[in-house]
Amino acid sequence: MKRIILALLLALSVCSVLQAQELKTPSQANGFSKPSTYKELTSFVQQLDLKSDFLETEVIGQSSEQRNLYALKFSSSGFGKDPSKIKVLIFAQQHGNEQSGKEGALLLAAELVKPENHYLFDRIDLAVVPQMNPDGSEKNQRRNGHDMDLNRNHLILTEPETRAMHSFFDKYLFEVTEDVHEYSPYSEDWEKYGYRKNADITLGTTTNVNVWDKIRELSNQDAVPSILKYLNNKGYSSFVYCPGGPPGVDYIRHSTFDINDGRQSLGILNSFSFIQEGMNGEDTFADNLQKRATSQMTGMMGLLDYAYKNQISIKELVAEGRKQLLNPDYGSTVSIQMEHVPNGSKLMLPLKSYSTQADTVVEVSDYRPVVKSTLDVTRPMGYLVPASNNELINWLDSQAIIHSKYLASGKASIEQYKITKIDSLDFERDIIINPVVESRIITLEDPSSYIFVPVNQLKGNMIIIALEPKSELGLVTYKQFEDLLKPGLPFPVLRLDKQ
Repeated sequence: MKRIILALLLALSVCSVLQAQELKTPSQANGFSKPSTYKELTSFVQQLDLKSDFLETEVIGQSSEQRNLYALKFSSSGFGKDPSKIKVLIFAQQHGNEQSGKEGALLLAAELVKPENHYLFDRIDLAVVPQMNPDGSEKNQRRNGHDMDLNRNHLILTEPETRAMHSFFDKYLFEVTEDVHEYSPYSEDWEKYGYRKNADITLGTTTNVNVWDKIRELSNQDAVPSILKYLNNKGYSSFVYCPGGPPGVDYIRHSTFDINDGRQSLGILNSFSFIQEGMNGEDTFADNLQKRATSQMTGMMGLLDYAYKNQISIKELVAEGRKQLLNPDYGSTVSIQMEHVPNGSKLMLPLKSYSTQADTVVEVSDYRPVVKSTLDVTRPMGYLVPASNNELINWLDSQAIIHSKYLASGKASIEQYKITKIDSLDFERDIIINPVVESRIITLEDPSSYIFVPVNQLKGNMIIIALEPKSELGLVTYKQFEDLLKPGLPFPVLRLDKQ
């Protein structure tokens, strides 16, 4: 009997030791000599799941080459079941040659299974998708297995990876999101300039003017400075996300306002949405991988720290912003064309000298921190989409947009655009189409041949931006929808409004 008791005690002791041991990520286990492979990531995720009662793993979809996309869901009370908790989504490695986001996400997951970090889940339900693009990662290439840039696909959703992400978001309606990337400071233009960017982490938020201004204000004025301070206190250099340059060669701004990337596509739903970019290595693979991964993980922890401390205020703000989108009378206009403009301020940009290898600060004169609307449209009741247009119907379905068969009403006014010609405009250094249109009120001969898409829904602003023919961010700017614009012919999508 004593032998049996001793054996049981020994077994329990061994289990306790194993539980106490820190589970290392695949890259961490090999001294960060190389990034984790998909197979190693899969095994590590399974080990983590077995290790923690706070973690549940969900396969949210598969890549174009049939690799699983994993979401690690952390909760102390059943994910998404406690309405008082704030729901946070972090996703990484949309670009396959940006390895440190994935490694940082795996380090984060390993930290979160430790008992000392479980307090976070008193207020937070967290989902971490460590690898959005496993196919690109295996080849260390930017694009996915279909040769598509996933971070330019969030409006049209042609790729299985982006469809899976948005379906997952729609399931839980996360209040806070973060899209994790890397930036490369090494380019011929910057080397010629003599300096390069050198921040371990840069952090940005939504810039599209249709995102509720109170959400953008809190994000820019409180959240970003707080998280950057968190990073600095942990020993990592950080700065506000500001692509462009070098100074004197190109202007510097705070990223695109297009809603086709991970951050803006969720931000347009009045989410508290961020982009985090760590500094890439010189070889865009394993160079300096340990610091790259740990800085990314620290930035993610900074976001969680901020969400934990500001749980109630963020939830209330997002709830109010989304409630407005459901109101049919909310707002009078929506911006469909914008531009980056200066506001008289100067940017003090931290850089590293190529000649001295010393840190320095350069004043940027052509700094354009403000996004200004250059073309607005009035908000309609909704749109009428031809039921025979399979491309548009498939798009509505992929975005989970509410739509129904159109039931004609004598109280409705139907507006039709006619494309008179197609001009062009400059959109963030790219030349895109800019159709000239005229409009008229019409009567439908066969109302039953149309689908009604109301705009008083969560994706209402996105619908307007996507379906207006003059929108520089709309569907017509993508090749698969270019046939919607034919000079001399009516635009097939109609606007529906009250008489």
